[in-house]
Amino acid sequence: MRKHLLASLWLLGSTLVLCSVAYPAALLLIGRPAFPFQAEGSLIRDPQGQVVGSRLIAQPFTRDEYFWPRPSAGSYNAAASAASNWGASSYLLRDRVARSLGAVVKYSTGPRNGQAVARDIEDWFHTDTYQGQPGIVAQWAKLHPTLAQNWVKADQRNEEFVAAWQRAHPAEVASWIRDNPSIAEPRPTDLAVPFFVSFSAHFPGTFLALVERTTPDGKSEQRLEPVRAGEDIQAVFFDMWRQEHPDVALQHVSGDAVMASGSGLDPHITLNNALSQLDRVAAKWAEMTRRDRAQVRSEIEALLREKSAAPLGGLAGVDLVNVLEVNLALQNRYSP
Repeated sequence: MRKHLLASLWLLGSTLVLCSVAYPAALLLIGRPAFPFQAEGSLIRDPQGQVVGSRLIAQPFTRDEYFWPRPSAGSYNAAASAASNWGASSYLLRDRVARSLGAVVKYSTGPRNGQAVARDIEDWFHTDTYQGQPGIVAQWAKLHPTLAQNWVKADQRNEEFVAAWQRAHPAEVASWIRDNPSIAEPRPTDLAVPFFVSFSAHFPGTFLALVERTTPDGKSEQRLEPVRAGEDIQAVFFDMWRQEHPDVALQHVSGDAVMASGSGLDPHITLNNALSQLDRVAAKWAEMTRRDRAQVRSEIEALLREKSAAPLGGLAGVDLVNVLEVNLALQNRYSP
């Protein structure tokens, strides 16, 4: 018995030393001299030497002058790296994909071939009619109560706005409590549907979005206000617009433009995805630099093709572009 116990302890100790000490030490001693860039996390620095990210981890870019990465199920948080695990029939997956499509999808035939549908979504939204009934926002909240609740939970300012409405509309709140007697003290998320029904009645043809405003002391702040245009409307209501226009032919969109990767941190997008964003990026840089749009577009396209590469030296997969590297190259090239 003693002999077997000593053998087991020796095996445990040697395994611990080998796996927890010797192996990491060997990687450190060999890795840092041989692969210093990779050993330090593949960090990317700006011209001033400041670390701006890693070429292995995606970052959220949302401004028009930058290429956008793949959607992330973990909000681009490395500590929460994960897939959504939503199946193909998932209600939430459909909504996330639809939101991604609203601002980027284009017509594929007819006189508007190649033009974005975003402006037409806004024009349709202004009619404030869906399936022949008035009140698009109210119908959206009733048809998709989970999405309405998610909107409230998405930002503390959203929740505070609904809470203020709750205090100012005791009659609507009391009516909701009568219909839901099991919840005597509803939270703002519980009241998402009646809130949007009330909002739709008072502000037809508009939706709530954060708007940049200047305060009296000269500072800039974001406030929730009714808006008649913008990415929020294009994203949230694309699915409803599509259901009312099922026969409109639209261009195919790269899957990585609307689907999250398994980790939620994939730093690359396909070259096709990048090229589909090219017009938006080039137009914004041309506006900011006061240069010819066609020339800027040609320069950025050349940059994309220069920095694109397929895995394993082109032996596997399609051409990919590292979003952070390309965006930094654009910033270094066009920023004053």
